[in-house]
Amino acid sequence: MTFEGTPQPPARWHHAQTELDDFAIVSYRVDPAALARHLPSGFAPAELDFADGSGALVSAVAFKDRDFHFRFLPQVAIACGQINYRAYVTAHGQSGVWFFGTSLDHPVVAIPQHLWGMPWRRDRIRIEADWESVPARWSLDAGAARCVAAELDEPLTALDGFAGELDWLERLTHPTQGWYRRRDGRVGVYSIWHPAMRPRYLAAASARFPVFERLGLIEPDTPPHSVLAQPELHFDIHTPPRLFRAPRSP
Repeated sequence: MTFEGTPQPPARWHHAQTELDDFAIVSYRVDPAALARHLPSGFAPAELDFADGSGALVSAVAFKDRDFHFRFLPQVAIACGQINYRAYVTAHGQSGVWFFGTSLDHPVVAIPQHLWGMPWRRDRIRIEADWESVPARWSLDAGAARCVAAELDEPLTALDGFAGELDWLERLTHPTQGWYRRRDGRVGVYSIWHPAMRPRYLAAASARFPVFERLGLIEPDTPPHSVLAQPELHFDIHTPPRLFRAPRSP
C-alpha cells in the first residue's frame, strides 16, 4: 500500500501556484515541553513514540521556487530560494504545522510581511543538488543555516517515531494546514496542496539551523532525525491567509 495524498481542492482565481525544485525536509527531534512553550493556547506538539521515549519534530523545509505566480497574474512569476521553519502540531484537535518563520531570497518577501503580517524575512539562499550522481547529493547554504546531505544506499525501511512508510509520508511530508504568529500578535492560518511525495532518503553529513537553536529546541551539533528530498514537486497555495478563529467549545 502506498500513500496517495489528499484530494486536490478546486483552484480559485486568487490562489498561487509554484514548482519546487531540489525540495528537502530536514527534520529534528525536539523535546515536546520545549516546543510547547512557543505555541499559542489550544496548540500542542504532535508527540511521537521514539525508541527511547516520547518526542516531537520540527523541520527546515528548503527548496527553489520556479515560476511562482498568482493565478490571476501568470505573467508575473518569480524564481528564488526559500526555507520554511515548521513544527508538527495539533490545533484544537486538528493536525497541521506551526510556522516559526520563512526565509525568502527575493524582494517580494515584502508582500507576506506587510500585507498578511507573516513572519518572513529576506535572506540569501543557495540550494544545489545533483540527482544523477551516485550517491545523489543535496546542499543548502543560507548564511549560518547550512546542510550537506547524500542519498542513502537503500531506501528506508524504518524511521524512528513512525509505524512505517505510510505513516511518515502522511504525517511528515503531507500536512496541508499551517498556522503562524502574525506581526500583530494574532494567529493566522493558511492551507496548501501538493501531490503525494515520493521522496528519496538522504543522510546529513553536516547541518545547522540557528532558527531552531535560538528557540532552544536544538544545539549547534544536534544531528537531524531525517532528510527526505525530491527533485521537483508542484504546490498550490491557497492565498490569501486568513485570521485564525479557534472553534467555540460546545
